[in-house]
Amino acid sequence: MRSILKTTFILTATVVSGAAMADVTFFENENFAGRSFTARDPVQNFKNYGFNDRASSAMVTGHAWEVCEDNGFGGRCVVLRPGNYPSLREMGLNNRLSSAREADRNARYSEERYAPAPMMGQVTFYQGEYFRGPSFNAQGDVANFHRYGFNDVASSAVVLGSNWEVCGHADYSGRCVILRPGRYPNLAAMGLQDRVTSVRAVPADAHYEPARYAAPVAPAYDWRPRPQEQLYQANVLSSRAYYTVNGQQCWVDRDEALEQQRRNRIGGAVIGGLLGGILGHEAGDSNTATVGGAVGGAVLGGIIGNNMHTNAQRCTSAAAGGTPQYWDTVYDWHGVQHHMQTTQAPGTTVMVNANGEPRVQAQ
Repeated sequence: MRSILKTTFILTATVVSGAAMADVTFFENENFAGRSFTARDPVQNFKNYGFNDRASSAMVTGHAWEVCEDNGFGGRCVVLRPGNYPSLREMGLNNRLSSAREADRNARYSEERYAPAPMMGQVTFYQGEYFRGPSFNAQGDVANFHRYGFNDVASSAVVLGSNWEVCGHADYSGRCVILRPGRYPNLAAMGLQDRVTSVRAVPADAHYEPARYAAPVAPAYDWRPRPQEQLYQANVLSSRAYYTVNGQQCWVDRDEALEQQRRNRIGGAVIGGLLGGILGHEAGDSNTATVGGAVGGAVLGGIIGNNMHTNAQRCTSAAAGGTPQYWDTVYDWHGVQHHMQTTQAPGTTVMVNANGEPRVQAQ
């Protein structure tokens, strides 16, 4: 039986008979982690609840909510449709909210007032640790992996968009663990390596005891284009292929690495696969990198660190052999240099949104 844990603060409301309940839960950290509070009535000032300028993610149920930067519903306001928002950073509201209220059901808001539509949650399982080998993608409940030929073989996973309950037996039984959005390079840490048999999305309004959640992991960068999102081309400044050679981290410039692979006729899933594995993204000289897992089915190796591109050294005078673990690319967007790591060598440009965040177009 599920044991539901109440959120830190709950603002009670009188529900009008016949009207569907609508509420929003704000979380202190991205990916629905940390302290939280749920609002069902208008909140004039988050400061009264110790949550001013602290919200980093949100879950909206029932109906849309209007969230604002200033108290009293002032400043810049954005309308959040029902759904999960693992990061408010995308809409420029991370740690900036001061008030919120249910959106007027009779009002007609301009499209610019709405936040980007929330993405459908998904979880991708990999047969090998660190996102290696064959993969299986779920965007809905799967009661038994056996029918998909993936029963008891998953060793790592990448979760996007929402929380998922992963269970050791069919029909969501046995040992079950809640995975928040993020990159899980080794399911053995939670006792589920080669033991996953069923998985289902966690309702947005469900909150479990802390012991039910897996330990926090590196966040997964959600590279999927949003509906109606305008995309642009950004110029690539440099790109390097990273390998592990005798336990050392080594890099090779893009042109040399591609030539080496052409000579050796190697490339595997990295060169031949989708650009779909955007591993991480970092703007300028910031020390905070968003590192995620490959979700395009490409093969990866090793542990990808947040600042590996700054610590790696060219440890050999010849191009390293084998398949690159990842490609570290620097591109320019409006005078700001961005880093991203991908499973495939980029071209001379990369696709980004208006904020310079990398995106992958549908193949």
